[in-house]
Amino acid sequence: MGRKWANIQEKKAKLDASNSKTYAKFGIEIYAAAKSGEPDPHSNQKLKFVIERAKTYNVPKHVIDRAIEKAKGSGDEAFQELRYEGFGPNGSMIIVDALTSNVNRTASDVRATFGKNGGNMGVSGAVSYLFDATAVFVMKGQDADEVMMGLLEADVDVREVFQEEDSTIVYGESTDFHTIKSALENMGITEFEVAELDMLPQNEVTLTGEDLTKFERLIELLEDNDDVQRVYHNVNLDEE
Repeated sequence: MGRKWANIQEKKAKLDASNSKTYAKFGIEIYAAAKSGEPDPHSNQKLKFVIERAKTYNVPKHVIDRAIEKAKGSGDEAFQELRYEGFGPNGSMIIVDALTSNVNRTASDVRATFGKNGGNMGVSGAVSYLFDATAVFVMKGQDADEVMMGLLEADVDVREVFQEEDSTIVYGESTDFHTIKSALENMGITEFEVAELDMLPQNEVTLTGEDLTKFERLIELLEDNDDVQRVYHNVNLDEE
């Protein structure tokens, strides 16, 4: 499981390193979530979740508040959630989650990015069945055995709890995200390095040489697209 955690670390490090783009993407996601229901996280679970994620990436309060206030206005800009699936070099598989106000533009851009960088876009469901939607929590300074015991005592089911250096990682069902988070908070754990819904591959591949170079370029360009919120893949990026 450590190798999957290495990929999550790498992805978070990228977002943390590009604050302005990360803030902009979260601003759109918060706006869309607020527009999809009440612009109040207490009554809108989707909005609450996005705000909780945003806080783990240190998105400033004024960015969050501005997106919610914008959603309360009379603007009619509508965003649609889309998922694209495709293949990169040598057996690599990629899932792209987008949030867009222009479906044709986004579909064309994503398809072109795949095609120009050694990949090809597949049909819906082409690779997602080989990934597991997973609630991921990462905490510093906690003991994995104590966390596991606390979750068991709270009658909360999780897939796995394990230690990686000074971090404790919890994997659970995606539908149990809020249940797991509430149980952890009731244990006195209120600071999360990661509190995410992720798509974890059931099996990973290792790329080398030109294949790895092409793959990394493909992922970089997909993530750089303003309409793309998250990119998942099955390539083992653990260099150890």
